[in-house]
Amino acid sequence: LGQDAAKLAAAAGKNAAPGTELVFAETDEFHPFVSVEQMMPFVPFVRCRNVDEAIDKAQHYEHGFRHTSIIHSHNVRNMTRMGRILDTTLFVKNGPCMAALGLGGEGYLSFSIAGPTGEGVTTPMTFTRERRCSMIDDLRIVGKPAE
Repeated sequence: LGQDAAKLAAAAGKNAAPGTELVFAETDEFHPFVSVEQMMPFVPFVRCRNVDEAIDKAQHYEHGFRHTSIIHSHNVRNMTRMGRILDTTLFVKNGPCMAALGLGGEGYLSFSIAGPTGEGVTTPMTFTRERRCSMIDDLRIVGKPAE
Protein backbone atom coordinates (compact mmCIF):
# COMPACT_ATOMS: atom_id res chain seq x y z
CA LEU A 1 0.00 0.00 0.00
CA GLY A 2 1.31 3.41 -0.91
CA GLN A 3 4.40 2.18 -2.76
CA ASP A 4 5.53 3.73 -6.01
CA ALA A 5 5.32 1.74 -9.22
CA ALA A 6 9.07 1.03 -9.46
CA LYS A 7 9.06 -0.58 -5.99
CA LEU A 8 6.05 -2.73 -6.91
CA ALA A 9 7.80 -3.87 -10.09
CA ALA A 10 10.94 -4.73 -8.10
CA ALA A 11 8.86 -6.79 -5.65
CA ALA A 12 7.61 -8.77 -8.66
CA GLY A 13 11.17 -9.30 -9.91
CA LYS A 14 10.90 -6.76 -12.74
CA ASN A 15 12.80 -3.56 -13.45
CA ALA A 16 10.99 -0.25 -13.87
CA ALA A 17 12.58 3.15 -14.26
CA PRO A 18 12.29 5.55 -11.34
CA GLY A 19 9.30 7.80 -11.94
CA THR A 20 7.25 5.03 -13.59
CA GLU A 21 3.64 5.93 -12.84
CA LEU A 22 1.81 2.66 -13.46
CA VAL A 23 2.56 -1.06 -13.56
CA PHE A 24 0.15 -3.48 -15.24
CA ALA A 25 0.22 -7.21 -15.75
CA GLU A 26 -1.96 -10.09 -16.82
CA THR A 27 -3.16 -12.18 -13.88
CA ASP A 28 -5.75 -14.88 -13.44
CA GLU A 29 -9.08 -13.87 -11.96
CA PHE A 30 -8.23 -15.40 -8.57
CA HIS A 31 -5.25 -13.13 -7.94
CA PRO A 32 -5.78 -10.92 -4.84
CA PHE A 33 -5.13 -7.79 -6.92
CA VAL A 34 -8.31 -8.61 -8.88
CA SER A 35 -10.65 -9.22 -5.96
CA VAL A 36 -9.46 -6.40 -3.66
CA GLU A 37 -9.58 -2.68 -4.40
CA GLN A 38 -6.15 -1.32 -5.25
CA MET A 39 -4.74 1.74 -3.54
CA MET A 40 -1.51 1.56 -5.49
CA PRO A 41 -0.30 2.05 -9.06
CA PHE A 42 -0.94 -1.49 -10.28
CA VAL A 43 -3.66 -2.61 -12.70
CA PRO A 44 -4.32 -6.33 -13.14
CA PHE A 45 -5.67 -7.53 -16.49
CA VAL A 46 -7.70 -10.76 -16.74
CA ARG A 47 -8.03 -12.34 -20.18
CA CYS A 48 -11.63 -13.24 -21.17
CA ARG A 49 -13.09 -15.13 -24.14
CA ASN A 50 -15.51 -12.32 -25.07
CA VAL A 51 -17.23 -9.19 -23.79
CA ASP A 52 -20.02 -11.20 -22.14
CA GLU A 53 -17.54 -13.11 -19.99
CA ALA A 54 -15.70 -9.85 -19.20
CA ILE A 55 -18.92 -8.14 -18.05
CA ASP A 56 -19.87 -11.17 -15.94
CA LYS A 57 -16.44 -11.15 -14.25
CA ALA A 58 -16.60 -7.38 -13.75
CA GLN A 59 -19.97 -7.77 -12.04
CA HIS A 60 -18.66 -10.57 -9.81
CA TYR A 61 -15.50 -8.72 -8.74
CA GLU A 62 -17.31 -5.40 -8.20
CA HIS A 63 -18.87 -7.23 -5.20
CA GLY A 64 -22.16 -5.35 -5.43
CA PHE A 65 -20.60 -2.17 -4.02
CA ARG A 66 -22.15 -0.27 -6.95
CA HIS A 67 -19.35 2.29 -6.81
CA THR A 68 -17.51 2.61 -10.13
CA SER A 69 -17.31 0.64 -13.37
CA ILE A 70 -15.28 1.32 -16.50
CA ILE A 71 -15.45 -0.06 -20.04
CA HIS A 72 -13.29 0.63 -23.08
CA SER A 73 -15.28 -0.19 -26.22
CA HIS A 74 -16.60 1.27 -29.46
CA ASN A 75 -19.74 -0.88 -29.22
CA VAL A 76 -22.55 1.13 -27.64
CA ARG A 77 -24.63 -2.00 -27.02
CA ASN A 78 -21.81 -3.51 -24.95
CA MET A 79 -21.53 -0.26 -22.99
CA THR A 80 -25.29 -0.21 -22.42
CA ARG A 81 -25.37 -3.84 -21.32
CA MET A 82 -22.54 -3.35 -18.84
CA GLY A 83 -24.06 -0.15 -17.46
CA ARG A 84 -27.38 -1.88 -16.83
CA ILE A 85 -25.86 -5.01 -15.30
CA LEU A 86 -23.35 -3.34 -12.96
CA ASP A 87 -25.69 -0.45 -12.03
CA THR A 88 -22.85 1.57 -10.46
CA THR A 89 -22.98 5.18 -9.28
CA LEU A 90 -20.14 6.09 -11.64
CA PHE A 91 -19.94 4.48 -15.09
CA VAL A 92 -17.06 5.60 -17.31
CA LYS A 93 -16.83 4.77 -20.99
CA ASN A 94 -13.46 5.00 -22.76
CA GLY A 95 -11.63 6.99 -20.10
CA PRO A 96 -10.02 6.91 -16.66
CA CYS A 97 -12.17 6.44 -13.56
CA MET A 98 -11.33 9.96 -12.34
CA ALA A 99 -13.14 11.37 -15.39
CA ALA A 100 -16.43 10.70 -13.58
CA LEU A 101 -15.24 12.93 -10.75
CA GLY A 102 -14.68 16.01 -12.87
CA LEU A 103 -11.06 15.32 -13.82
CA GLY A 104 -11.22 15.23 -17.60
CA GLY A 105 -14.90 14.35 -17.78
CA GLU A 106 -18.33 15.31 -16.52
CA GLY A 107 -19.21 16.47 -13.07
CA TYR A 108 -17.27 18.06 -10.27
CA LEU A 109 -14.50 16.82 -8.02
CA SER A 110 -15.72 14.67 -5.15
CA PHE A 111 -13.69 12.05 -3.31
CA SER A 112 -16.69 10.71 -1.43
CA ILE A 113 -19.27 8.57 -3.15
CA ALA A 114 -22.24 7.47 -1.09
CA GLY A 115 -23.07 4.59 -3.43
CA PRO A 116 -24.43 1.88 -1.12
CA THR A 117 -26.98 4.28 0.39
CA GLY A 118 -28.06 5.71 -2.94
CA GLU A 119 -27.05 9.36 -2.58
CA GLY A 120 -24.41 9.28 -5.27
CA VAL A 121 -21.57 11.76 -5.62
CA THR A 122 -21.38 14.25 -2.77
CA THR A 123 -21.03 18.04 -2.99
CA PRO A 124 -19.88 20.60 -0.42
CA MET A 125 -23.56 20.97 0.50
CA THR A 126 -24.12 17.24 1.06
CA PHE A 127 -20.88 15.79 2.39
CA THR A 128 -22.03 16.00 5.99
CA ARG A 129 -24.76 13.97 7.62
CA GLU A 130 -27.88 15.87 8.64
CA ARG A 131 -29.21 14.95 12.05
CA ARG A 132 -32.50 15.64 13.78
CA CYS A 133 -33.49 15.26 17.38
CA SER A 134 -37.19 15.02 18.25
CA MET A 135 -38.75 14.70 21.69
CA ILE A 136 -42.43 13.94 22.24
CA ASP A 137 -44.21 14.99 25.45
CA ASP A 138 -42.11 16.47 28.29
CA LEU A 139 -39.70 19.37 27.81
CA ARG A 140 -42.55 21.69 26.77
CA ILE A 141 -41.20 25.22 26.92
CA VAL A 142 -44.07 27.07 25.21
CA GLY A 143 -47.46 27.62 26.85
CA LYS A 144 -48.68 27.30 30.41
CA PRO A 145 -47.24 24.59 32.59
CA ALA A 146 -49.47 21.56 33.01
CA GLU A 147 -50.98 21.19 36.47
